[in-house]
Amino acid sequence: MRIPVVVIVGRPNVGKSTLFNRLVGKREAIVDSTSGVTRDRNYGEVEWAGKVFNLIDTGGFVPNSDNIFERAIAEQINAALQESDAIIFLLDANDGITPVDRMIANLLRKSNKPVYIVINKVDNAEKENLSADFYELGFDKLYTISAQLGRNIGDFLDELTKDFPENKNLIEENSKSPKFAVVGKPNVGKSSFVNAILGYDKHIVTEIPGTTRDAIDTKFKYYGKEIVLIDTAGLRRRSRIVESIEFFSVVRTLKALDRCNVAIVLIDATQGIEKQDMRIINEAIKRKRGVIIAVNKWDLIEKDSKTAHKFELALKEILGEFNYIPIVFISALNRQRIYKVIDLALKILDEWNKKISTSQLNEFLEKTFRNYSLPSTPTGKEIKIKYGTQLKTAPPVFAFFTNEPKYIQDHTRKFIENKLREEFDFEGVPLTLVFKKK
Repeated sequence: MRIPVVVIVGRPNVGKSTLFNRLVGKREAIVDSTSGVTRDRNYGEVEWAGKVFNLIDTGGFVPNSDNIFERAIAEQINAALQESDAIIFLLDANDGITPVDRMIANLLRKSNKPVYIVINKVDNAEKENLSADFYELGFDKLYTISAQLGRNIGDFLDELTKDFPENKNLIEENSKSPKFAVVGKPNVGKSSFVNAILGYDKHIVTEIPGTTRDAIDTKFKYYGKEIVLIDTAGLRRRSRIVESIEFFSVVRTLKALDRCNVAIVLIDATQGIEKQDMRIINEAIKRKRGVIIAVNKWDLIEKDSKTAHKFELALKEILGEFNYIPIVFISALNRQRIYKVIDLALKILDEWNKKISTSQLNEFLEKTFRNYSLPSTPTGKEIKIKYGTQLKTAPPVFAFFTNEPKYIQDHTRKFIENKLREEFDFEGVPLTLVFKKK
């Protein structure tokens, strides 16, 4: 089961970002700067009545001329049509229908995707009559909302998600084969890495066709074990508008992360780790996937015996609290250490599925807090963790029962997580720690 993708389209200043923030609840952005164009890519996850979907905001494009504007809008809409499961076409009740709105409507009418015509800035019942003119666009049903005030948002979400699957906390399991997603910015060598893996190992079982909107998954055998490689490479296509390529990259990366067990994040050794790399890592961690960082193009780096160690230390410092993510230096071009990445991904998969017994966990707690006292509450009451248990695997979730769960601070949580990793490893695996009243 794949998490649906919903895209908001429309001209600037109709309230796309306001609607996005209303639905997501916080702002998530990919910033992509090209010559003469600054562009925020907003994407996030929305949950409504037990249903989860990915939301993409395509707004904010600032044109340099009418011609560039029209081309850019067309590229964005075409990208949205190919990548989405549903499209929200947002319009401004106060402005009425503009020529750009008509152009977008013409493109949308040619699609086979569900299109929701949403009239924004209808702040009260008196303004409902403003929506009548929008039937001229040729769509059967319109929805009136106020993204700013939240008016009619719930009713619209009910309609939008009525055919979506109930997928909260559901990890897609199309097969029992482990799924490794190769993700990263354009031009970091994803295609070269995948081709090196599959080209060298001739035991390819089959190509698994996804939908026309998804990447092709390839199942191959590695020492007798079937593995599914989710390839998010091949995103580049001929286009005058670089931005739409970034749109493809973002959406397909999110889709791949939704479906994988372990994310192999490729970064470019010649550029180091950059903001967009960290955003991809953050999205993988948010989804509780296992993560590896593969530093590609290592063959292009002038190095001595200490270069890799220094590079790794610098990366770990940037990673901060994510410093449990392993780092491998590879050259896809020369096939250098590419299979070490697969070996490590299999190890991380084992860690992702690992179960710690309650007795082991409580022995760990007793040992950890034998000579360490938790900070007291503001009233001076001593905080004690009574016992713990692992609630689930894939990904691992631990519950710790304490007399004062609301006073467990972030540094205490991090201390326990670090000790858990020292004791039980969990390399490359995000851990969830829950503190409950006992």
